[in-house]
Amino acid sequence: MKKYYILLFFMLLPMITAAQRYRVKTVAAERIEVTAALDAHPDKQAYEIAFPYKSHVDSVMMPVLGMSEVAMSAKRPESLLGNWVADALVEASTCKGNAKADFGLANVGGMRNNMPKGIVRSGDIFLISPFENTLVVLEMKGSDVAELMQDIAAVGGEAVSKEVRLVVSPDGKLLEAKVDGHDIEEHRTYHVATLDYLAEGNDKMFALKKATGRMETGLTIREVLMENVVRHRKITSRMEGRIVIKGNE
Repeated sequence: MKKYYILLFFMLLPMITAAQRYRVKTVAAERIEVTAALDAHPDKQAYEIAFPYKSHVDSVMMPVLGMSEVAMSAKRPESLLGNWVADALVEASTCKGNAKADFGLANVGGMRNNMPKGIVRSGDIFLISPFENTLVVLEMKGSDVAELMQDIAAVGGEAVSKEVRLVVSPDGKLLEAKVDGHDIEEHRTYHVATLDYLAEGNDKMFALKKATGRMETGLTIREVLMENVVRHRKITSRMEGRIVIKGNE
């Protein structure tokens, strides 16, 4: 039996040595937005396989929720989509009958697609928020909120609601922070509407782990955003200088 193993080894040896001649020199990636343009020339066989499921998917993804006055995308330090999402979290923070949160925070990385201008369908919200993250409202001491603002500055900005104004240096240092037009009060208790994912300190939002209280709404972020479009019927957003990089205004 050993001679067969030896023979097999020598048969495979040229393939092994040939494979070792190749080295990865570069890796490049690009973002391809999934739109109807990709359906211009569908594969017939694939289409026939998928067709029985299409009506069910369409029943979930195609209903019209409302309109958007502008196209929105997410980026740092501030963006139209980030502003709208963070404001929507604050609006939804009252869903359990509690007082409205002092401000909202969402992660730019969690917004996975753009908001189209014009008709907004359920599917658009699914693409923006494909995860099962839920809305939570955290109680935080003012001193910890100040640390949270530094966490936001350190990553170059996240999506914050209209109550927040931050001035950040180009190297990620917090220069100024205000909530509702006032400096952060060290001994005051603040309520922060955010994602359960961030509440665990993920995406370098470490200060959120210091929350002294937590209220679970049971609502997914996707449900919050859909309800916001339905309630307002026509949504919009604008750049307001919520996070300014000093020297890059």
